[in-house]
Amino acid sequence: MGSFSRGWSFLKQAWSMAFKDRDLLKPSIYALAAGMIVSIIGLVPLAGAFVLFGDTQFGNILLFILGGIMVFIQFMVTYIFSGMTAYLIFGYLAEGDGRMDKAWAIVRRDFFDILTLAAASTFVNMLKSAASRNRNRGIVANMARTATSLLEVLWTEAAYLILPAMVIDDLNLKDGMQRVWKITKENLVLIGISTVGVRFVTGLIGFVLGVTGFLIGFAVGGGTAYLTGGETTLSILGIVLGALIFFSFVMVASVISSYTGTAYHTCLYIWAREVEKAQAKGSSVQVPAPGPLAAVLT
Repeated sequence: MGSFSRGWSFLKQAWSMAFKDRDLLKPSIYALAAGMIVSIIGLVPLAGAFVLFGDTQFGNILLFILGGIMVFIQFMVTYIFSGMTAYLIFGYLAEGDGRMDKAWAIVRRDFFDILTLAAASTFVNMLKSAASRNRNRGIVANMARTATSLLEVLWTEAAYLILPAMVIDDLNLKDGMQRVWKITKENLVLIGISTVGVRFVTGLIGFVLGVTGFLIGFAVGGGTAYLTGGETTLSILGIVLGALIFFSFVMVASVISSYTGTAYHTCLYIWAREVEKAQAKGSSVQVPAPGPLAAVLT
């Protein structure tokens, strides 16, 4: 319960920053729009491959490859805009102002590094997907599914910290992984990860918004169809409106989760970075966490 309370407190602190500097929210909104466009465009070759080749061996291989490309592009879009958010938060905490021009310049500078991070995440995702699709129910197959699921969880957490390392300290994937491994091994961020339930809070908010949007959308769509006596045109319009209401709630939940999660891991990385600097200088003075995180850990 304490973890949830601290997660909720951090969410309020993070959004307090966003309301003071609206630029901090822009990348999360851009990411949502870009992700939707990519998904719509990506469905075309996937649907075409399925129609042309169906459930054949070649068709399954082609769908797997196209799916991998789609996943890679989605990761790339997510990391580009999350990297912008991380740098904007860093600028806000360091200078009191997160500037979009600087954030754009940083992601252009680190574009290749972000691509390598997206490629690594795609590899982990496809590895888990391949293990999950294996119909073999033997011990080895079950162990593989468990191992790849654990790998995905660990890698996802690592990637959230590697990205701030890339954009704040201009590190490539290899150096970013080494930095995250070092600060994790030395317990510089474990206290934040273990005591602040940000993921649980954002997940709960997403669930509540999703259910609420579904109920309202269903009521609008179903109610319109009922009140119009099933008249085709009005019923379709009601269903479309209901769907738009549902997806609006889902999009709000996505922005909340994306921004809050990025803010949380950026604060963790900045804190670990400052602790590391203090230790390198031989200082024994306790380094305070960045404002939003310090407010919930005290």
